[in-house]
Amino acid sequence: MKIVLREDVEHVGNKGDIVTVADGYARNYLVPRGLAMKATRGVTVQAEAMRRNRSERNDRDMAAAAELAAELGAMKIEIAARASEGGALFGSVTAAEIASAVTAMIDGEIERRQVELASPIKVLGPAEVGLRLHPEVLIPITIEVVAG
Repeated sequence: MKIVLREDVEHVGNKGDIVTVADGYARNYLVPRGLAMKATRGVTVQAEAMRRNRSERNDRDMAAAAELAAELGAMKIEIAARASEGGALFGSVTAAEIASAVTAMIDGEIERRQVELASPIKVLGPAEVGLRLHPEVLIPITIEVVAG
């Protein structure tokens, strides 16, 4: 069955996409939950408007992410953590702590899932962390973990 997605659906498509799915999936899951509608001639015109709006919003978000990336590149981010005399931390610095430290320094808000941390940081000193500001914008930032 051909449908137009009204919301982003994981593993199916994005808002405004015209996709073909199994009849039962559309009838029993997507349409009753308001995630999709059957693709008719009038609905396909609406779908084009949805895709155009999504594209414009994506361009705006990408520009804002690039601007924020330039701002973050010039900042020094310090996180205080309890540590032993040898430099090992009691616990670790998590993505949530990094996100809150970055949020405190900028105008916007960074969520913990935007921080790409290969493994928890468990020692004092500089650490390289990835920050995904947009699905297509990943910037490396350096944080300094200091004893505190």
